[in-house]
This record gives sequence, structure tokens and C-alpha cells, in this order.
Amino acid sequence: MAGLRPNSPRPTAITLHEATQRLELVFDDGRRWELPAELMRVHSPSAEVQGHSPEQAVLQVGKRGVRVTALEAVGHYALRPVFSDGHDSGLFTWDYLYHLGQQQERLWADYEARLAAVGASRDPQGEAQ
Repeated sequence: MAGLRPNSPRPTAITLHEATQRLELVFDDGRRWELPAELMRVHSPSAEVQGHSPEQAVLQVGKRGVRVTALEAVGHYALRPVFSDGHDSGLFTWDYLYHLGQQQERLWADYEARLAAVGASRDPQGEAQ
């Protein structure tokens, strides 16, 4: 999922809305999504978050309110966001950003269910409300 397939949709417009902390992406197939910074942070494709296998993935807690403080293009295939909590090692390929857009609702639901299962929270103190 993290690679770039030759026939994958590519973004034609990328806008970081600082006030809402949403990354707006318009793809050449006409699809458009706004990805919240928090969603991107908790689903960062980095090994620090995903591990080297699904069993090694690290549940991210307390990330509500995380911001994208910088956004860097990586070649013609990815973005590297820098988050306000210091995380900066995820390379978000066009394929992966498209996946996040397509699966946004399911990813949010799964994330909130995993947090609830361990009594954790999206809130910065990391405690369930």
C-alpha cells in the first residue's frame, strides 16, 4: 500500500488548511478528500507507528489537536509531514494518501475502537473521558 503504482491516481492539488488542520487532496480521477492531521498522525506509514509487521504496530494515544507544522514534497511520489509532536518519519505516498481518503471513516472507527479497548483516549493526557 505504501508504494507508488504506475497507474495510481495522482494529486492535482494539495492544500494544507492551517486553521482546520486538514490536508485537502484533489486527485486526477476527480476524487477529493480532506484528511485531518490527527488521522494522518495516528496512521503514519512510518515504522515507528506501523512497526515492521501488523503485530508490532504502536497504538497512538493523545493525538487530538496534533498539527502539521511543515509539509515537504518527496520527489514526485510522496509528502513528508512534520507534526507538532515531533513525528516526521512518515512518507505518505500518493497511493497511501488515496487509501487514507477512501478508508477515512473505517480507519477512524477502528482507531476509536482500539483506543476504547485499552481504555486510552485521543486527548493529549491519554486518558479516556
